[in-house]
Amino acid sequence: MKKAILVLEDGLTFEGISLGSEGETIGEIVFNTCMTGYQEVLSDPSYNGQIVTMTYPLIGNYGINSEDVESYKPHVEGFIVREACKTPSNFRAQKTLHEYLKENNIVAIEGVDTRAITEHIRNKGSMLGIISTETDNKEVLLSKISEYKKQKPALVKEVSTTKVYRIEGSGKKVAVLDFGIKQNILRELSKRGLDLYVFPYNSSLDQMMKINPEGFVFSNGPGDPTDLEEIFPTLKQIIELKKPILGICLGHQLLGLCLGLKTYKLKFGHHGGNHPVKDLISGKVYITSQNHNYAIEYKEYEKIKITHVNVNDKTVEGFAHLDLPIVSVQYHPEASPGPHDSKYIFDQFTKLLNGV
Repeated sequence: MKKAILVLEDGLTFEGISLGSEGETIGEIVFNTCMTGYQEVLSDPSYNGQIVTMTYPLIGNYGINSEDVESYKPHVEGFIVREACKTPSNFRAQKTLHEYLKENNIVAIEGVDTRAITEHIRNKGSMLGIISTETDNKEVLLSKISEYKKQKPALVKEVSTTKVYRIEGSGKKVAVLDFGIKQNILRELSKRGLDLYVFPYNSSLDQMMKINPEGFVFSNGPGDPTDLEEIFPTLKQIIELKKPILGICLGHQLLGLCLGLKTYKLKFGHHGGNHPVKDLISGKVYITSQNHNYAIEYKEYEKIKITHVNVNDKTVEGFAHLDLPIVSVQYHPEASPGPHDSKYIFDQFTKLLNGV
């Protein structure tokens, strides 16, 4: 078993055992509170640029299969677990967590106190970190983090599709802007019969209008929404068409910015499958799946109605436009991994498309 070391940018250090690929990786350290669903977490493009700490102590116990992935490959920069199961038990399991990480060149570490890491992030806020199997020289690793901070990774560009593709349906034609879309968003839209055309994140309005879409989806994705200012003019042009729009996660934040709302970075973000969200229209509370580090400011906005709030910290979880057919949520209604409480958002969008 090869030794591995985790160093956070404030100097906190953990020694453990190498898991997956050997080498070094740098990213923002976040924690995820899901007890299951590690395969969906690993393959969620919204985690591009981040090293994920799983708070549940045993990860990999049901192995890896080819059906539950949310993208064509895992997108996490690194993975941190307390214990990785070596002998998974599940009739669908095709390989171990270690094998999956290794074949996809994901550097990971096990045997560390993940709850201590989580507590540190909650107290100090999200920060960069590095996992290394190549050196245990703390000063060298901290200098690498300092160099990394000078860069500006193109997180969305790295995970967005590079060409248009179609998921054929018999219903309304929808243009989906891919900022790092999870496959279950497309599955849920497709289940409702929608004819989907998925476009690269920086597509022009002229390119999208070639299919004459009847609605638009702004997908989830990684990073700070203000890093994508170059596409704001196109998004504003889409809004001006007054056609139905569904915003999810990063797409929700981008939609908000283009409507004049403001965003800010959360202290340690929301990452997990147990976040309670209150629908202010129905009064119901739903348990939701979330993965984001940024949020929209909660205040009064002209022409915008806040529709959902996080029960834990009162952050904005959804809004609707008072004059335009727009519905937008911060969490992941596609629920992969679960819970499945919020799939009604896709029904709302479908009704908007059908003029209901």
